[in-house]
Amino acid sequence: MNEFELIAKTFMGLEPVLAKELTQLGANNVEIGRRMVSFTGDKEMMYRANFQLHTAIRILKPIAKFKAASADDVYEEIKKIDWSQYIEKGKTFSVDSVVYSEEFRNSRFVTYKVKDAIVDQFREKTGTRPNISVSNPDIRLNIHIAETAATLSLDSSGESLHRRGYRQESVEAPLNEVLAAGMILMTGWHGETDFIDPMCGSGTLAIEAALIAHNMSPGVFRKEFAFEKW
Repeated sequence: MNEFELIAKTFMGLEPVLAKELTQLGANNVEIGRRMVSFTGDKEMMYRANFQLHTAIRILKPIAKFKAASADDVYEEIKKIDWSQYIEKGKTFSVDSVVYSEEFRNSRFVTYKVKDAIVDQFREKTGTRPNISVSNPDIRLNIHIAETAATLSLDSSGESLHRRGYRQESVEAPLNEVLAAGMILMTGWHGETDFIDPMCGSGTLAIEAALIAHNMSPGVFRKEFAFEKW
């Protein structure tokens, strides 16, 4: 199978833990970045990353990289992509923007430009336009801009991977599951000794520890992943 570039997003400080997880999973070209780890793999690796990683928030598949010095540049570059390959007729989509740039002060404006370019292309080619859905879109897109370097990706996860699916109801200010798993893995604990959480609230650390100790995939309780709709 063909290998392609993938990006696993995480919290600041958990990058080395995530990189180790990816290496153990069999990913290639693992490189630590800012709140993310890039790697290469095939479709199976993308599925595994979503299903098995304890410390990833979401898995992105880059589909375009370009330089953009203005919002108009973003619009033009996005419009060059053949969107019929990614968004089928009748499907909905959403765009999420992450921007670290002097040129782009407003990430929401970048989001609008990406949406406009996609919608305009469909309208010009087919006379119809895909709908935008914020709550449960068929296709989730992510654009990341660092100064003038832009990366557009398909989001293969959908809902954040910290939403494991085992929690029936939420308590006040629960500890994020990815953060909990990262804290445990940073200690080097893998179930060899007793696990004691003296400040246990909703049990997140204990549950994540149990998953790690039993070598259970954290995605096993989830109802769906975004890649299932591709």
